[in-house]
Amino acid sequence: MKRKKKWLQTVIAAGVIAAALAACGENKNGQDTNAAQEDTVKTEYKKITAEEAKERMDKDDKIVILDVRTEEEYKEGHVPGALVIPNETIGSEPLEELPDPDQEILVYCRSGNRSAQAAKKLIKAGYTQVYDFGGIMDWPYDTEK
Repeated sequence: MKRKKKWLQTVIAAGVIAAALAACGENKNGQDTNAAQEDTVKTEYKKITAEEAKERMDKDDKIVILDVRTEEEYKEGHVPGALVIPNETIGSEPLEELPDPDQEILVYCRSGNRSAQAAKKLIKAGYTQVYDFGGIMDWPYDTEK
C-alpha cells in the first residue's frame, strides 16, 4: 500500500511541476513556449481592406506598395507609387529591392490570389510587416500608368 501511495504522490508532483513550467512559459524540454507563440504570430501576414491600405499610404510615405502582377499588367494601370515585383519571381529569400525586413509592405495583385501567395512567401523570406489588401479590381481610388 505504501508503494502505491508513494507512486501516486510522485505522479501528482510531476503533474504540479509540469503545470508550473507551463505557466512560466516553458515546456518539458526547457524551451520558452511564449517565444514560440510570438514567432508564430510574427510569421503571419495580415489581410486588410483597400480602405485600410489607403489610410496607411496617406499616413506614411515610407510604406512600400508592392504590385505582384506581371510587368504587362502593371503597365496597364497600378496604384500610384507601387513597385512591381511579379509573384513568380518572389522566393523564400529576401529581395534586393526590399532590403529592410521590418519595412511595412502593402501587397496587391489583380484579384487577391497572387497577393496572398506573395505575402506568404515574403513572410517566409523574413519580412515582418506584410499586409495583403487584395486586388486592384477592388481598389476604388486612382491608378496611374
